[in-house]
Amino acid sequence: MLALQRATHVTLQILAATLVDLDLTASEINVLAILADGRGRTISELGAAAGTRPTTLTSLLDRLERRGHVTRGPRPGDRRVVVVELTASGRLVAGTIREALADLERRALVDLPPDAIAGFHAVLRALAEVPA
Repeated sequence: MLALQRATHVTLQILAATLVDLDLTASEINVLAILADGRGRTISELGAAAGTRPTTLTSLLDRLERRGHVTRGPRPGDRRVVVVELTASGRLVAGTIREALADLERRALVDLPPDAIAGFHAVLRALAEVPA
Protein backbone atom coordinates (compact mmCIF):
# COMPACT_ATOMS: atom_id res chain seq x y z
CA MET A 1 0.00 0.00 0.00
CA LEU A 2 2.95 2.31 0.63
CA ALA A 3 4.02 1.85 -3.00
CA LEU A 4 0.52 2.87 -4.13
CA GLN A 5 0.64 5.95 -1.92
CA ARG A 6 4.03 6.93 -3.37
CA ALA A 7 2.82 6.32 -6.91
CA THR A 8 -0.25 8.47 -6.24
CA HIS A 9 1.93 11.27 -4.88
CA VAL A 10 4.24 11.19 -7.91
CA THR A 11 1.26 11.00 -10.28
CA LEU A 12 -0.32 14.07 -8.69
CA GLN A 13 2.98 15.98 -8.93
CA ILE A 14 3.35 15.12 -12.62
CA LEU A 15 -0.27 16.08 -13.34
CA ALA A 16 0.09 19.35 -11.43
CA ALA A 17 3.15 20.25 -13.50
CA THR A 18 1.54 19.16 -16.78
CA LEU A 19 -1.74 20.96 -16.08
CA VAL A 20 -0.33 24.02 -14.28
CA ASP A 21 -1.84 26.39 -16.87
CA LEU A 22 -5.34 25.25 -15.91
CA ASP A 23 -4.88 26.69 -12.40
CA LEU A 24 -6.83 23.87 -10.75
CA THR A 25 -6.31 21.98 -7.51
CA ALA A 26 -5.77 18.21 -7.53
CA SER A 27 -9.33 17.76 -6.22
CA GLU A 28 -10.76 19.95 -8.98
CA ILE A 29 -8.78 17.98 -11.57
CA ASN A 30 -10.15 14.75 -10.10
CA VAL A 31 -13.78 15.91 -10.28
CA LEU A 32 -13.43 17.17 -13.85
CA ALA A 33 -11.75 13.91 -14.88
CA ILE A 34 -14.66 11.95 -13.41
CA LEU A 35 -17.17 14.10 -15.31
CA ALA A 36 -15.15 13.92 -18.55
CA ASP A 37 -17.24 11.01 -19.82
CA GLY A 38 -20.08 13.50 -20.31
CA ARG A 39 -22.43 11.78 -17.88
CA GLY A 40 -23.90 14.01 -15.20
CA ARG A 41 -23.57 12.80 -11.62
CA THR A 42 -25.60 13.39 -8.52
CA ILE A 43 -23.74 14.97 -5.62
CA SER A 44 -23.61 11.61 -3.81
CA GLU A 45 -22.36 9.77 -6.94
CA LEU A 46 -19.70 12.37 -7.53
CA GLY A 47 -18.63 12.39 -3.89
CA ALA A 48 -18.29 8.61 -3.87
CA ALA A 49 -16.32 8.57 -7.13
CA ALA A 50 -14.04 11.39 -5.99
CA GLY A 51 -13.64 10.10 -2.45
CA THR A 52 -14.69 13.50 -1.14
CA ARG A 53 -16.91 14.43 1.79
CA PRO A 54 -20.10 16.30 0.89
CA THR A 55 -19.03 19.57 2.56
CA THR A 56 -15.67 19.52 0.77
CA LEU A 57 -17.34 18.64 -2.52
CA THR A 58 -19.79 21.54 -2.15
CA SER A 59 -17.01 24.13 -1.85
CA LEU A 60 -15.09 22.47 -4.68
CA LEU A 61 -18.17 22.59 -6.92
CA ASP A 62 -18.76 26.22 -5.92
CA ARG A 63 -15.27 27.06 -7.26
CA LEU A 64 -15.76 25.05 -10.46
CA GLU A 65 -19.17 26.62 -11.01
CA ARG A 66 -17.79 30.16 -10.52
CA ARG A 67 -15.14 29.40 -13.12
CA GLY A 68 -17.85 28.23 -15.53
CA HIS A 69 -16.76 24.56 -15.70
CA VAL A 70 -19.82 22.89 -14.13
CA THR A 71 -23.48 23.49 -13.54
CA ARG A 72 -25.72 22.09 -10.84
CA GLY A 73 -29.39 21.60 -11.49
CA PRO A 74 -32.38 19.39 -10.75
CA ARG A 75 -32.64 15.93 -12.28
CA PRO A 76 -35.46 15.82 -14.82
CA GLY A 77 -38.40 14.13 -13.19
CA ASP A 78 -37.05 14.54 -9.64
CA ARG A 79 -36.31 18.13 -8.65
CA ARG A 80 -35.08 17.00 -5.21
CA VAL A 81 -31.95 15.46 -6.75
CA VAL A 82 -29.12 17.77 -7.84
CA VAL A 83 -27.09 16.74 -10.89
CA VAL A 84 -23.63 18.10 -11.68
CA GLU A 85 -22.72 18.44 -15.36
CA LEU A 86 -19.90 19.93 -17.38
CA THR A 87 -20.38 23.14 -19.30
CA ALA A 88 -18.78 23.71 -22.71
CA SER A 89 -15.63 25.13 -21.07
CA GLY A 90 -15.70 22.29 -18.54
CA ARG A 91 -15.75 19.75 -21.38
CA LEU A 92 -12.68 21.39 -22.93
CA VAL A 93 -10.79 21.40 -19.63
CA ALA A 94 -11.90 17.84 -18.78
CA GLY A 95 -10.71 16.70 -22.21
CA THR A 96 -7.30 18.24 -21.54
CA ILE A 97 -7.18 16.46 -18.18
CA ARG A 98 -8.18 13.11 -19.68
CA GLU A 99 -5.51 13.50 -22.39
CA ALA A 100 -2.86 14.24 -19.73
CA LEU A 101 -3.96 11.19 -17.71
CA ALA A 102 -3.92 8.93 -20.77
CA ASP A 103 -0.48 10.21 -21.78
CA LEU A 104 0.90 9.63 -18.28
CA GLU A 105 -0.55 6.11 -18.21
CA ARG A 106 0.94 5.31 -21.63
CA ARG A 107 4.38 6.56 -20.56
CA ALA A 108 4.27 4.73 -17.24
CA LEU A 109 3.12 1.40 -18.65
CA VAL A 110 4.85 1.36 -22.06
CA ASP A 111 7.42 -1.30 -21.13
CA LEU A 112 5.06 -3.61 -19.25
CA PRO A 113 3.55 -6.74 -20.83
CA PRO A 114 -0.22 -6.76 -21.36
CA ASP A 115 -0.84 -9.33 -18.61
CA ALA A 116 0.97 -7.13 -16.07
CA ILE A 117 -1.15 -4.13 -17.10
CA ALA A 118 -4.34 -6.21 -16.83
CA GLY A 119 -3.27 -7.34 -13.35
CA PHE A 120 -2.52 -3.75 -12.37
CA HIS A 121 -5.99 -2.63 -13.46
CA ALA A 122 -7.57 -5.56 -11.61
CA VAL A 123 -5.79 -4.55 -8.39
CA LEU A 124 -6.91 -0.93 -8.78
CA ARG A 125 -10.54 -2.00 -9.30
CA ALA A 126 -10.35 -4.24 -6.22
CA LEU A 127 -8.92 -1.44 -4.11
CA ALA A 128 -11.59 0.98 -5.33
CA GLU A 129 -14.30 -1.44 -4.17
CA VAL A 130 -13.03 -1.98 -0.61
CA PRO A 131 -15.81 -0.92 1.76
CA ALA A 132 -15.01 2.08 3.94
